[in-house]
This record gives sequence, C-alpha cells and structure tokens, in this order.
Amino acid sequence: MRVFVTIQHPAHVHFFRNAIAELEDEGHDVHVFAREKEMAVELLHRYDIDHEVLAGTASGLSQLARVQATYEARLLRRAVQLKPDVITAIGGVAAAHVATAVRARSVIFYDTEHAKLIQNLAFPFADAIYTPDCYTRDVGSKQVRYPGYHELAYLHSDRFTPDPTVVEELGLDPEEKFTVLRLVEWGASHDVGQGGFDDVRDVVTQLEDAGSEVLITSERSLPSSLESHRATVAPHRMHDLLAFADLFVGEGATMAAESAVLGTPAIYVNTLTMGYTDELDERYELLFNYQQEDRHERALEQSVSILEGDTDWQQRRERLLDDKVDTTDVILRALTGRSRDAHGRTTRPGAEV
Repeated sequence: MRVFVTIQHPAHVHFFRNAIAELEDEGHDVHVFAREKEMAVELLHRYDIDHEVLAGTASGLSQLARVQATYEARLLRRAVQLKPDVITAIGGVAAAHVATAVRARSVIFYDTEHAKLIQNLAFPFADAIYTPDCYTRDVGSKQVRYPGYHELAYLHSDRFTPDPTVVEELGLDPEEKFTVLRLVEWGASHDVGQGGFDDVRDVVTQLEDAGSEVLITSERSLPSSLESHRATVAPHRMHDLLAFADLFVGEGATMAAESAVLGTPAIYVNTLTMGYTDELDERYELLFNYQQEDRHERALEQSVSILEGDTDWQQRRERLLDDKVDTTDVILRALTGRSRDAHGRTTRPGAEV
C-alpha cells in the first residue's frame, strides 16, 4: 500500500511518527510531505523521517493562502506521479482535495472545533474524519469517534518513556520545582480576536514567588528582562521536559494537553476551548481552563495552589490511561484496517474503534 502523509505543523510530526515507522516496518510505501512551519521540518530531520518540503513559511493570512495553494498544487503533482492508495493528515485541506482528484482514499484526523475554515474546506471531500470522542461537533456519517487524544499517539505510556537527563542538561536542580511557561504568537486565523495572559512579567514573578523556577518557550519575542528564562531545550526533548516539570502554564492547547496526559498539571489560559481541553479539566482534573476576563488572576491563583500543594497527579494520569487508547493504533487501523490488541497482536477489521 502506498501512503501519503502530509505535515503542516510540528505537532503533526509527533502525531504520525510512530505510525510512519510501523507502516514502513510492515513494508508499506510511505511518502511524507511537509510545509515549513516553526519546527516541523527540523523535527522530521531529528526523527530521521524521509520527507519532501513542498512550500515555505507564511507571515499573514493572504500569504498563507498563496503558500497553501502552492503546497496543494505540488502535492497533486506528486500524487499524479506516485498514485497513492491513501492520503492522511491532521486538518487535511490539501490531503482531501488531492485524494479526490486522484481517486485515493483520504483519512483526516481533527480535534479543534473552532477552526471552521479548515472544516469547511476539508471535511466535505474527506472519506473518513477521525475525532476524539470528546469532540463536540457532529460532522456526519464520515465521522469516526475514538476514546483518545492526538497527544496519546506519541505520549501514551506504551510509546514514550521520559528521559530525566534533560533536567541536568538545562542546569536545573532536580530537588527544586520548575514550571514550563508557553506563550503563543496569536497569528493563526482562528486566533484573531483571542487572548491569553495580560502581563507575562507578572506571571513569571508570581510563579517565582511560589518557589518555582520558570522556563519559557515562546513563539513571540520576550521582554529583554525575561530572555534569560527562555528554555534552550531541543524541540525533540520538550516532552521530556514537560514530563518532569512540576507545572505547565501556557496559552497553547497542544502543549497543555501534552503536559496533562504526561501527568503534569496544566494551566491553560486562552479564550478558546476545545472538547479535549474541557474533558481534561472536567473529567480528569489534569488541565485547568481559564477563558474569562479575569483569566490572568484566576490562572495564577490556581498555579500557586498547585505549586504549594501535594496532589497525586500520576494517579489521575493512570485513570486517564485506563479510559483511553493508544492513538497510533487508531491511525494504523484507519489507514490499513488493522491494529494491535492489548497484547500487541495484529487484528483484522471488525471491532469498533
């Protein structure tokens, strides 16, 4: 079977990398296509995943439209040449369009309810749309719900064991508390009109006053007084860092969810919520959502409470893992009709996801 995997964001690399490896081990012909976006291409190199870069970066919505059109045209050309059986992606506008044009099957994964433009452009053309079962939208007969999160494709305990040397490499005292603070750029189309923290300097001050060192990972420029807090960890080691952090505080939903499924309590400060952030908050109490006008103050109150408390966060993580599946197995089943059972044996189609 010939599989096209399309990558347009760093998180997509993590989501698909284990499935790519298993498909190749089974002898499938896998082609990975990427767009320059933050650390996406660097991560593909780090994980030694063969790929082709089809388009560059975009600095605004109008430029993004041109880059996306270039990406889709080049993907179509490669599909005409190579004749894939299935094309898969997260979001998958180009994947769904190109698959339709070359009569391949398209399998789209998605977990973000508010990105309506992508849904309107991709979903009508897709053959199957896989969403977590906490996804709040009903997108029709093509939708397949599964009990998991995107982050469990690479951070499930069967897939990931954190490396503690990252703490020493950053010069951190393993006996002292530290917090990872994530700031986003607010440049995506679905971020227009949204917001997070009021004052990042106040965030750092209050976390430090609560006895925590603060490491910042930021898409945007920082005040000069905070540059010394910027984390220098390599992008493929970020999940190791999150696993050993005492707290995550940030404006990015993906990293908040990654922290939560690793058993690190996450404070998510953003006027946007998704089904998975709500479930991680309300059902598992591993992530705490703050969206209202007083989000800055309330989020910091909760942050201080967590740093000063002694909750067993790993026990909450175990309950989550008992309820959820390894999402890489869902990807493999979606693409090939096969998956592994709880004992690692290959199974044929038939059971519900």
